[in-house]
Amino acid sequence: MFYREAGDFKTSYREDSQTFPIKFDRLRFYAVLAVAYGVIPLLINDYWASAVFVPFLIYSIAAIGLNILVGYAGQVSLGTGGFMAVGAYACYKLMTAFPEVSIFIHVLIAGGITAAVGVLFGLPSLRIKGFYLAVATLAAQFFLVWLFNKVPWFYNYSASGQINAPERSIFGVIVTGAQTSAMAKYMFCLIMLTIVAVIARNLTRGTVGRKWMAIRDMDIAAEIIGVNPLTTKITAFAVSSFFIGIAGALFFSVYLGAAEVGEAFGIQKSFLILFMVIIGGLGSIFGSFAGAAFLVLLPVLLKNLLVGTLGWPTDLAAHIELMIVGALIVIFLIAEPHGLAQLWRVAKEKLRLWPFPH
Repeated sequence: MFYREAGDFKTSYREDSQTFPIKFDRLRFYAVLAVAYGVIPLLINDYWASAVFVPFLIYSIAAIGLNILVGYAGQVSLGTGGFMAVGAYACYKLMTAFPEVSIFIHVLIAGGITAAVGVLFGLPSLRIKGFYLAVATLAAQFFLVWLFNKVPWFYNYSASGQINAPERSIFGVIVTGAQTSAMAKYMFCLIMLTIVAVIARNLTRGTVGRKWMAIRDMDIAAEIIGVNPLTTKITAFAVSSFFIGIAGALFFSVYLGAAEVGEAFGIQKSFLILFMVIIGGLGSIFGSFAGAAFLVLLPVLLKNLLVGTLGWPTDLAAHIELMIVGALIVIFLIAEPHGLAQLWRVAKEKLRLWPFPH
């Protein structure tokens, strides 16, 4: 078999600690990047961009952010939709106030603003945990949605209450607005996801990530050995909110183009991203990708099957989709709590040891 470590020797600490220690894993990773950057942009059209690829990329960023907080740091959060709204409205205000600044900078600053808001609402985690922290973050969700609805300044006193993304470009390529091509949307989101994934992977494998996991596993023991719970939890909320704010800014400016906070960033958005993390796998960057892909592709497949092929009513197909997603969450929580990421790890381990028993 080709999936073996035999002959794959490490001669330095850098090689020994790399993300993909097996050569085949590295080659597969490079192949995925080559397809993502070199093949899909040439073949993508408006349908595939709006139905599959762009939402997958944006939801992956949000899932990575939530996974850092819930999976790595062990802090429960039900306010993801509200933090995405902060990123979206911050990006909108920046785009309208500073039209000469690059949209790339606007998205990053929107993430920074969301990080500050996340730290503010993460302060209760220093005193409460578990169910009580979930309620606190849920309150943040409802408060932020109420705030963006009731304060006209956030939507520039628009009569409709909606925010609309103006046309912006990067190096002459339009990435927001009605004239944006499918390839431009895809490439902009892909570049942002690549940056986020690299940062998240390095953070979780370094000192900061070890502190997060120590707090998650046993906070009292972690404090005894020198881990500061205040800075560790606040850092987790800041990094998580930063990524979620980037996802919210992209979701509004690149994907939707126009948004109303209650419809686009309501409580259902928080639960959707939480389900992505649960199904994909807590404490796994790959699990964030897997969960996002699963819950983006599943509705598309069910809609094509139930509505397009079988001719079922659209509302009935939507209810069936909710039932299937709910059943899958229950199954994963019972049969495999670590989600798709654990199934992938087990499959790779069996492949490495095949044909010997495992």
